[in-house]
Amino acid sequence: AQVLREEFVVYLVPMLNPDGVINGNHRCSLSGQDLNRQWPDPGPRLHPTISHLKLLLAELAAAERLALFCDLHGHSSRKGWFLYCCDSHVSMLP
Repeated sequence: AQVLREEFVVYLVPMLNPDGVINGNHRCSLSGQDLNRQWPDPGPRLHPTISHLKLLLAELAAAERLALFCDLHGHSSRKGWFLYCCDSHVSMLP
């Protein structure tokens, strides 16, 4: 653990939808949009948390400082542990 802390910077984003969740919308933002479906092309005004996170990831990747991006969140119908993976030939970064 000590080597990990010495060698890496860990960024934690606890929630990308605080405004929706506080109002009872665990999947949709205040604008009524499913944020999971906005990841490929988020608008900075309608989806600011996703847009800014993607900018941070792009900056880290450009500086060769991105080793791992892991999205941990619940699913509406799957229970227990599960794993989805992206196509290795498709980048979700801008």
